Amino acid sequence: MFSKAALLALSYAAIIVTTVFGQQVGTNTAETHPSLPWTKCTRSGGCTTQSGKVTLDANWRWLHSTEDPNTNCYTGNTWNATLCPDPTTCAANCALDGADYAGTYGITISGNALTLKFVTNSQQKNVGSRVYLMASDTEYEMFKLLNQELAFDVDVSNLPCGLNGALYFSQMDADGGMSRFPTNKAGAKYGTGYCDSQCPRDIKFINGQANSAGWSPSSSDPNAGTGQYGSCCNEMDVWEANNRAAAFTAHPCTVTQQTICEGDSACGSTPTNRYASVCDPDGCDFNSFRMGNKLFYGAGLTVDTTKKFTVVTQFITDDGTDTGTLSEIRRFYVQDGKVIQNSRVNVPGMSSSLDSITTDFCTQQKSVFGDTNSFQDKGGLAGISKGMADGMVLVLSVWDDHAANMLWLDGDYPTDADPSAPGVARGTCGTTSGTPAYVETSAANAFVVFSNIRFGELDSTYIPIPIPTGNPVPTNTPPATIPTKYGQW
Repeated sequence: MFSKAALLALSYAAIIVTTVFGQQVGTNTAETHPSLPWTKCTRSGGCTTQSGKVTLDANWRWLHSTEDPNTNCYTGNTWNATLCPDPTTCAANCALDGADYAGTYGITISGNALTLKFVTNSQQKNVGSRVYLMASDTEYEMFKLLNQELAFDVDVSNLPCGLNGALYFSQMDADGGMSRFPTNKAGAKYGTGYCDSQCPRDIKFINGQANSAGWSPSSSDPNAGTGQYGSCCNEMDVWEANNRAAAFTAHPCTVTQQTICEGDSACGSTPTNRYASVCDPDGCDFNSFRMGNKLFYGAGLTVDTTKKFTVVTQFITDDGTDTGTLSEIRRFYVQDGKVIQNSRVNVPGMSSSLDSITTDFCTQQKSVFGDTNSFQDKGGLAGISKGMADGMVLVLSVWDDHAANMLWLDGDYPTDADPSAPGVARGTCGTTSGTPAYVETSAANAFVVFSNIRFGELDSTYIPIPIPTGNPVPTNTPPATIPTKYGQW
């Protein structure tokens, strides 16, 4: 629900390592993308393996002078004034280098399983990471979500309060913005072009130029700050979770590609103008705990977070076609050979039949929780549907939260609100549990594992048993009526 901008400056750099978005390409470390196979599925033909790769977000990479690799362009949370006197000169002077995925960033792949370690200590201390799934060495894989479904296995057993193992879609440019912005020489190969619904302003380079103008170092994060500009786009949070709480959230925007914003108002950067940007920062979210079922997700509960499980998300259209308009985002799980239906709403004032994200669900939720309905103001499901039709990039990350200690996901938030008020309690984590200073020490060895990523037609990724002749099940029939190899609901 809240900003992933905190992700953009979490790598604690040594003297020669920084964490920024760069535009030129360095030659000190060869960039070799780790392979991450995934599968594409149809109901009639089953699933076939795709030879995917991942690339590290540019913000975690070493950014240095094009003339002298021992000179950083950005150190701590300030720019090198000599190399970066203005945004254009900075982009020309600074080179982005290749990455040591395992050694520096704690990113490892075994078969189809991607492990993202929270803290890695090598020559420097690195915190968190973010990677993108690639179609080639120079372009991101673009997923068109309408009338499709995504499934993946996840292990969050080693991900405590205050951390977020996230899998989501962002409407980035396929080439990282390289063709639209010629001063971006690094492109998707080096993980450039990030955007999301928070219009984050701590991205160091946007649209091929440095975000150094008006840069203000963060008072709480020694590696972060905010610039004059932000980067906005549609965002579909399929999975934001730790072992105590989980949510899926749609964030529509009124723009249909990565778009720059300028200043507090246009970027929605402060509480007084939070809803002034082109995107919905809150989104419409489904968190089972927040929606009234406190025994659904967690250790030993219906979805048992001490063990691996499968997450299935379906993007249903109004006419059942790939060209229709998004009308519902449906979720269910598979664990221990059983399909688990998503929890139903148990909030006074809301219909108890609701168990997915629909316009009705979002309208009722915003009304009962007393939240601003920026979701509908920015186009609702129909708004984000346009981004899904054009294609979105798959993002996988692990991060902590310098802005709100992740309490919007796993605790009571806002912290000054009555926890018994509808929508305030989102999980069982204490209000002091997620401070970065604490989790970066106490949970340094935390990690999340994403594996067995499948994408394709509805009801194809979790392998339903063929329906007997004479008893057909329509494509969009809720999973509760579909017998599967894992048993009934």
